Amino acid sequence: MSYKRLTPCIFIKNGKAIKWFDDHTVIANDVIALAKSYGEHGADELLIFDLSDNDKEHDQTIGILKKINRVIGIPMTAGGNIHRLEDVKKILYAGAKRAMLNLSKTDSENLIEEVSTRFGKARIAVSLNDFDTLFKKHHCVEKWCSEVVFMHRLDLNSVEYLTEIPCVVLTDTMEQSEILKILKSDRVKGVSGMFVSHEDMDFNEFKEICAGEGIRMTSFESILDFSELKVNEQGLIPVITQDYQTKDVLMMAYMNEEAFEHTVKTGRMTYYSRSRKQQWVKGETSGHFQYVKSLTVDCDKDTILARVEQIGAACHTGNRTCFFQTIIGNDAEYRNPQQILESVYRTIQDRKKNPKEGSYTNYLFDKGIDKILKKVGEEATEIVIAAKNSDPEEIKYEISDFLYHAMVLMVEKGITWEDVAEELANR
Repeated sequence: MSYKRLTPCIFIKNGKAIKWFDDHTVIANDVIALAKSYGEHGADELLIFDLSDNDKEHDQTIGILKKINRVIGIPMTAGGNIHRLEDVKKILYAGAKRAMLNLSKTDSENLIEEVSTRFGKARIAVSLNDFDTLFKKHHCVEKWCSEVVFMHRLDLNSVEYLTEIPCVVLTDTMEQSEILKILKSDRVKGVSGMFVSHEDMDFNEFKEICAGEGIRMTSFESILDFSELKVNEQGLIPVITQDYQTKDVLMMAYMNEEAFEHTVKTGRMTYYSRSRKQQWVKGETSGHFQYVKSLTVDCDKDTILARVEQIGAACHTGNRTCFFQTIIGNDAEYRNPQQILESVYRTIQDRKKNPKEGSYTNYLFDKGIDKILKKVGEEATEIVIAAKNSDPEEIKYEISDFLYHAMVLMVEKGITWEDVAEELANR
């Protein structure tokens, strides 16, 4: 059985959060604060619907999505008012993990194929309102998307025979028994809707109820009990915390068993304060949370290395890292983009050696050098077009797109970043 996820939904209308598709009662004037609250209280993902009536309102929603992305540490999927490829691009620019398209719309298959080819199957989800749509279009679902959002309770047993794509069920039921029944379905990845979006929802508490029903809810499960770790005489183990992307060492603190278990349960770094003699969640007062990517123990099992996504500054001084005062040498603060580029390059290499079904990278390799060169040229042009506009986010996205396609070309031709670095150094 795979892990299940709780995915609250937010319906945005006129820049505010409303109750439901057909109920425009305002439940939150500050959509960003609502999204942040969901993440801080144990939600696993966010599902956001843009219910705007015009382009101006739609652009306002896109701006809200960008701000939400800056304050949450969980992925979000967003949809609504998607009519063309450009609309999907805006949603992904805003930071959404996936753009969600309505499969029930007329001629939706052509647009889904276009955006999936452009951005990759992993970035596309589809929503649908009825079983007949899935029955008629399940081949489109299988080929072009990575997630299905069912807009109401369907015959989930029948769904499992039609598609292997994971699904999220969005429902207006407030019955806990119905939610548990949905989560027990093998094909269901998560549940969304009124029950899990309620303002008083305690996600961690409900996850414990789910666990009691045999439903695996947490994204983390420790293969070691805390008792297997070597602690000091106070029952504490030191923890070195590192940014999972930049590899910067952010801070060092301690955990006791309670803090360790809370970290595993919630996915947010929790420590034990020796001065205050109490447990503390990093970021609880500052908002600078640390979202766990991995916990690793050293060979002696007496120190933990935590790789995290750091929101804001790790240090109480306002510095990104607590280790900012050099006492010997000249270790200037820097970010290492080469590590990120090399990581993406290695992923592309792996796709070439070990093809993955539905992978956009493999699609390019399968089409051959002419297709790859065409995409490199197109992306270079996209940079020029973006640079003529005033939004730096577009330029950033298009440069990233270009670098990705350039790396596909590099792998195809056997050129490494070391080769490029050496050539630049020689110049």
